[in-house]
Amino acid sequence: MLNAGDYVARATADGGKVRVLAARSTRLVAEAQRRHGALPTAAAALGRVLTGAALMGALLKEDNHTVTVRIRGTGPLGAIIADSDGRGHVRGYVQNPQVNLPLNSQGKLDVSGAVGLPGEINVVWDLHLRQPYSGTAPLATGEIGEDLTAYFWRSEQTPSLVALGVLVGPGGQVMAAGGVLAQLLPGSSAHWAETLTENARQLAGISRLIAGGAAPEDLIERTLAGFEGVPGHRLPLVFQCRCSRERCRRLLASLGADELRDMLATDGQAEMECHFCRQKYLFDAEELGQLLALQS
Repeated sequence: MLNAGDYVARATADGGKVRVLAARSTRLVAEAQRRHGALPTAAAALGRVLTGAALMGALLKEDNHTVTVRIRGTGPLGAIIADSDGRGHVRGYVQNPQVNLPLNSQGKLDVSGAVGLPGEINVVWDLHLRQPYSGTAPLATGEIGEDLTAYFWRSEQTPSLVALGVLVGPGGQVMAAGGVLAQLLPGSSAHWAETLTENARQLAGISRLIAGGAAPEDLIERTLAGFEGVPGHRLPLVFQCRCSRERCRRLLASLGADELRDMLATDGQAEMECHFCRQKYLFDAEELGQLLALQS
């Protein structure tokens, strides 16, 4: 049974110099799997990236700010892309959702093998400034959580720990998903790096903890074991795309008169599909003719 109520919980410690965010993303990841028809290995990889993007989106200060995470290795999955905004709206896709590899030597889904090394992670923070901020780092393991950890250390110089998990049941469907993001901010006490690393061992099998009923607050408590955390507010999570018929219409209009004439002559219509959510938009001959008339 899917856990109800996906959300990110937050807490701080050490006078606000340590922050921990934890997410339950089961329904979000299950919806992404359904939309893309993703097989188990692809669903696990996509789910981890979606959860990581959701946690990072919870760091945004404004609702309309966005963060985009792009993972690209040399394995059969191809690119995995997810983005989130400050309202907890998350979307994403994997280039080859039909990838399903044999279990790895630990008997787990072989996400790392499906991602493939070498590769890189790219993160774009759009804070509605003059230019979005973009950072890139090489993939560390292809397991996604470790790759985001390495990204924060290398590209943003923020000591961080990211743990992500997706549990896929015997029938191939997502049963549980979630993650934790812990960060040391400037001025934090020196012992915190060791403390968080040690406490991270309590997060082994994070998706199974969630499947067993653990809430995001429970994951935060494990991460801050032995210390008092100050809770923050929750951010609900949902799979929601920003595509629309009007956006697709504007994209068609930007193609130019020659391409629109070719569509009319060849198919008499145009169909557009969003990569992120698989929503299809059909424009008939009359609509294409109206767009063509605007080119005159």
